[in-house]
Amino acid sequence: MSRELAFVLINPYPIRKSRTGGIIARYLVRTDLKLVGARLIGPSKELVAEFSDFLRTKLLDSDTETCNLLADYVERCYSPDPNTGRPHRCIMLLFEGEAAIQKIYDITGAIRQQWCCGQTVRDTYGDCVRNPETGAISYFEPAVLVASSAENVQGILGIFMKYLEDVAGIVRGARDVPAGGTVQQTLVLLKPDNWRQPSLRAGNIMDLLSIAGLRIVGVKKFAMSVAQAEKFYGPVRESLKAIFPRFGKDRAAQALSREFGFAVEPELLEPLCELLGPKFAEVEFENIVEFMTGRRPSTCTEEEKNSCGLNECLALVYEGSDAVNKIRDVLGSTDPSKARPGSIRREFGTNIMVNAAHASDSVENARREMRIIDIESDKPFTAIIRKYYPT
Repeated sequence: MSRELAFVLINPYPIRKSRTGGIIARYLVRTDLKLVGARLIGPSKELVAEFSDFLRTKLLDSDTETCNLLADYVERCYSPDPNTGRPHRCIMLLFEGEAAIQKIYDITGAIRQQWCCGQTVRDTYGDCVRNPETGAISYFEPAVLVASSAENVQGILGIFMKYLEDVAGIVRGARDVPAGGTVQQTLVLLKPDNWRQPSLRAGNIMDLLSIAGLRIVGVKKFAMSVAQAEKFYGPVRESLKAIFPRFGKDRAAQALSREFGFAVEPELLEPLCELLGPKFAEVEFENIVEFMTGRRPSTCTEEEKNSCGLNECLALVYEGSDAVNKIRDVLGSTDPSKARPGSIRREFGTNIMVNAAHASDSVENARREMRIIDIESDKPFTAIIRKYYPT
């Protein structure tokens, strides 16, 4: 069975209702597919017009009622505000694997739910309500949009590819995103420990992040390169040098006391720890980069440093009032053992490095970090699509 590329479009309504994490978790754990791409999109009226026309006139293997229902939904729920031009937000996910299209279609479920028992994504997050007397549909929210055939996948992805450069990346001025002087943007990275195997972790973390009451305005699934990681975590080097003497003298004193059989005063070892600080910082820095990228900088060629890493992350940009502090509060202390119960790092972290997620500590650092990972670039995302559909 050949490998395929499938997509899932998370609609604006479930994003507004903070159901994104739950939806992503369903696809991650109920299929054996790999999430290889994710982008936030603010559809333009041109994109909406072409997309809805495809659904109405070119969608294969679907009846006329379904085609019109989907086309009308996209026109109504994806179109920018006619007065202000402010866009809605949707998220496109790309999944790769054997029989990916059918697997995504099966997990998504039918447009018209019959049992509403939670077996499919639409059973849980979608609605299709008919008037009991006339049979006419009075309310329709499919939660996600998917395609049932390779031809439909290619057609729809082809439409989105035409507009991605203008409508994807960080979506500014979305209809449901507040504006004002206290509004900030901050970056969250769901670290590689969330992607080692299919699990609910990433989706559950996104659900917990919604407690902050902020809006997602940017999404990017990517593999951080060593060069990016060295820039991203560069400032950590100095802090590692500074903290080593604080705990190093006590640990060194304990070790020497055990070794020699007499008490060694920690204060005597302060000069030694000052000398060892840079060595400690370099080793720990290499450990951090290796954890994030799968490669140690000291063993990489320049070409390897600039190529995609072996480990993956999901970047999320949140926007809202006092966003930096709100996100860091939900994450909890950097050390999971010291984080409050119910915080993300307490629930999902292992140690200071393997602690589930990174969050920017200031607006300035958020901007710096977003530049380093090139959050607005669509190149990795479009490269995946062109791999399967070159034209």
